[in-house]
Amino acid sequence: MPTTLTLKNIPDAVYARLKSAAEMNRRSLNSEAIVCLEAVLLPTRLSTGERLARARELRAALPQQGFLADDIDAAKREGRP
Repeated sequence: MPTTLTLKNIPDAVYARLKSAAEMNRRSLNSEAIVCLEAVLLPTRLSTGERLARARELRAALPQQGFLADDIDAAKREGRP
């Protein structure tokens, strides 16, 4: 059964950032606080093999066409004077 926790004397700046994050993530303040606490207190550590498998999965999802050096340079310059 979940436990209830009441927080008091939260600094205004911390409250404002929590509220902003909750709105941005479309969560309640309570849900955002839980997510933040879980991220700090229950970090998920991936093994080297899991991290490598994830990188390979992400790479496989990329388009198979190669990128030409000129195309990469043009993309980097895009929007620059």
